[in-house]
Amino acid sequence: MSGRPDPLPRFYRWRSNLLQTPAFTLATAVCGSISLLMSPFDKSGRGQHRVARFWARLCIWISGSNLTVRGEENLRKHPVAVYASNHTSYMDTPVVFAALPFQFRILAKKELWPIAFIGWYLRRSGQIPIDTVNTHATLSSLGVGVKALRAGMPLFVFPEGGRTPTGELQPFLSGAAYLAIRAQVPLVPIALTGIYDLLPIHTYHFFPSELTLSAGKPIETKGLTVRKTDEVTAQLRAAIEEMLGEHVAEGKEAPAAVP
Repeated sequence: MSGRPDPLPRFYRWRSNLLQTPAFTLATAVCGSISLLMSPFDKSGRGQHRVARFWARLCIWISGSNLTVRGEENLRKHPVAVYASNHTSYMDTPVVFAALPFQFRILAKKELWPIAFIGWYLRRSGQIPIDTVNTHATLSSLGVGVKALRAGMPLFVFPEGGRTPTGELQPFLSGAAYLAIRAQVPLVPIALTGIYDLLPIHTYHFFPSELTLSAGKPIETKGLTVRKTDEVTAQLRAAIEEMLGEHVAEGKEAPAAVP
């Protein structure tokens, strides 16, 4: 159940319009420009990734929200893995960049590439565009992802293929499991909560929330073949669904605030 008021009170709408959205846009433009200028001299991508992490943390601060990371030990168990989470909001990306304690590459919809600053960063920093409509292009993108994993670069994927319109978990595409199996690396389930309340689809108004990124136990794929892709995808979705359910249960058990 969403904790975001509907309709959103006028205060939050005006604050978003006058302060938060302009600040978010400015932060994106400045950090995107810095990353673009660094790109010819930053072959490893470390510098650009540091800029992206700074941008991500700044965006969360601008939104007026707090971020908690759970299961951080599961983010450090393996030097290379595929990380996959539910997709609830445009703010998922800042949360992921702010929370993950290492450099990685993200598989993102190709529609983001033409967008000023964001698209420039994605292209220059080696992120991987994926076309979920064209099957041949999708396989080509997944092939690039497998090469990145085998070269030692972790990947992050949103298996739903797009943001949820309701806040509920949607059906999963099989790309994350396919990548992990082909590269023979673990698949780490991640559950994002609170971000949908902060900025759901089809709105530009922020509602400050308690944001949480929960990392579950890695799903091992060593020895598996691509025939197990659907089975591993179901296992991934079940793990994320369980973590989301635990978060809801914790919220229901929390004591009421004293007025």
